[in-house]
Amino acid sequence: MDRAKIDVIEKLPPPTSVKAIRSLLGHAGFYRRFIKNISKIANSLCKLLERNHTFVFSDDCRVAFQGLKKRLVFAPIIVAPDWEQPFKLMYDASDHAVGAVLGQ
Repeated sequence: MDRAKIDVIEKLPPPTSVKAIRSLLGHAGFYRRFIKNISKIANSLCKLLERNHTFVFSDDCRVAFQGLKKRLVFAPIIVAPDWEQPFKLMYDASDHAVGAVLGQ
């Protein structure tokens, strides 16, 4: 990733409006497949988007915001496979090449 983009996310201030919450959740949603339990993490932020809900950025929202920021900035750590769990072969092919990944 581009270091400048990471710096922007690291320096991002807490959202102060519904528009800022939507922007943050939209950006995090783009990377949702890389953030485990994103819906649980962002739950308190999503509640701020409900109709007829007053915008109060509580401590739960602050924790969720910091958690999303942390997960957007730091790369996941590679862990050793769990030999007790099943493996999954994911593959893709085109007219020119075949690629495969073994994952859990």
